[in-house]
Amino acid sequence: MSIRVMLADDHRMFREALGSQLRAEPDMDIVAEASSGAETLSRVKEVLVDVLVLDIGLPDMNGIEIARKVLDRHAKIRIVALSGYADRLYVQEMLKAGASAYVVKSSGTQELLSAIRAVFSGHTFLSPEVTDLMVTASNGRGQSIPPPVTVLSPREQEVLRLLASGKRSIEIASDLGISSATVDVHRRNIRDKLGLNTVAELTRYAVREGLHSV
Repeated sequence: MSIRVMLADDHRMFREALGSQLRAEPDMDIVAEASSGAETLSRVKEVLVDVLVLDIGLPDMNGIEIARKVLDRHAKIRIVALSGYADRLYVQEMLKAGASAYVVKSSGTQELLSAIRAVFSGHTFLSPEVTDLMVTASNGRGQSIPPPVTVLSPREQEVLRLLASGKRSIEIASDLGISSATVDVHRRNIRDKLGLNTVAELTRYAVREGLHSV
């Protein structure tokens, strides 16, 4: 029986090249493609998917949020997270969201094929680069580097931008039309996701990611 694979990646050229390689495999069938989070959620309702190969950096929604929503509605789908980043926090959050595999794009097609077959058989799979990263982190030798801004939801990014501009929670709440308590929840989530605790650290991060200009 062929493995029914769906590809979700916003780069059409990459998606077409990858799809061509996967179609050449006798045990795989590309049943759907998507270029955004919204399209991914729509397509998984329309076709029967065994394995979703999910780029975690889609433009409208981060992969963590997409994975949770997909699995909330389609628990039998297995997710292979595909990323250009080998980042400890990203890996942890994607696995926590329900992904069964995490593959770095630089790894090559054969590694992705192995991941797809592994998760379809009920196993988990991590790129060797990711495995090394997690082992190093667990041994306390890894240097903590904040992940890309796409780990934050759009609302969290907006809160971070306003926070970095010097605004207090009450001012942010007024600007966004939400309560101060909700702003505090967003701030806590931002700190947890980024591993940053002080306003100064968050401001430097916002500048680095283009959310705030000096």
